[in-house]
Amino acid sequence: MTELPVFAYLAQHNIAHRRLQFSPETEKGAANVARALGFSERAMVKTLIFETDKGECALIMVGGDQNAISGHLKKALGSRNIKMASPEKVVEVTGYVIGSIPPFSWQPQGFRTIIDSALMNEPELGVGTGQWGEEIIITPANLQLASGAEVVNLTVRDQPQ
Repeated sequence: MTELPVFAYLAQHNIAHRRLQFSPETEKGAANVARALGFSERAMVKTLIFETDKGECALIMVGGDQNAISGHLKKALGSRNIKMASPEKVVEVTGYVIGSIPPFSWQPQGFRTIIDSALMNEPELGVGTGQWGEEIIITPANLQLASGAEVVNLTVRDQPQ
């Protein structure tokens, strides 16, 4: 197995995790990774890069079967004008292509990372490694620790942020 930067990062910070592999021929998407590894779609985390009108980019993590509520996301980012970053912007900001962006190890100091509060109830979560065909399995608490993420309600309509 290739040593990827995310694994060196986790080892350096002594953060417990498991490394699983799936066929690189698996079609992209959280649902497909969940099926390949035997997890619920919710547990396979989507790592999304959003841009604000102020030029800020942020990493947003939601369950594979979820979408962030626009109003919640706008409030969390402090901007009414947000958009998903283009594939080119994602590579420029993260160094990774869309499909397996790791939620830690690449962010510069001060980069905002937000995890949906609903994910904190899952026993384990799967996140990308930066290389399609590999997944990190990690507890929500360790994911928050590794990523420095702020926990915010992004997906439940009738709950406050």
